[in-house]
Formats: sequence, C-alpha cells, structure tokens
Amino acid sequence: MKKILIILCLVICLSACKKDRSDNSKLMYNPTTGLPMNCRTIIKENMDGYKSGKFTPEEALDSIDRNCGEFGYSWDETPPEKVFQKLINN
Repeated sequence: MKKILIILCLVICLSACKKDRSDNSKLMYNPTTGLPMNCRTIIKENMDGYKSGKFTPEEALDSIDRNCGEFGYSWDETPPEKVFQKLINN
C-alpha cells in the first residue's frame, strides 16, 4: 500500500512540474552545496534514498511535499526565506 501511495504522489508531483514554473527537464544541483535545486532532482534523490533504505516512505513523501508541493521551496529555485516572505505578504 505504501508503494502505491509513493508512486501516486510522485505522479501527482511530476504532473505539477510545468515548464513555465521551473526547469525540470534536467537534473539540477546547487554548485556550492550539491543539494537538489528542482523537483525532478528532489524526487530522484528521494526515490534513490528510499530504495537504498536511507529514507522511510514518510520521510521521502514529506521531503517531496515540502519542496515540490503547492508552496514548495523548489519552484523557480526560490530560497526558503523568500517563499516564507511571500506567504506572509499574501
């Protein structure tokens, strides 16, 4: 059941990745930190982490939701502090 939930979440997340919001056509990593910069990379890293046993299904889904959800940090590679400021101003 958890595998089905993960796959469903990934499909939903990937379908929300639009070309006009973020460039998800390729894997992108921050050159300084090496951390994922777009949803495609975040989902790939979470899937790899889940498969290797590094992440539980809940941890992987939480990361995807936090970074690629409606107000996720990875849309347009906006830093978290700017996303938070945008939420406060709205």
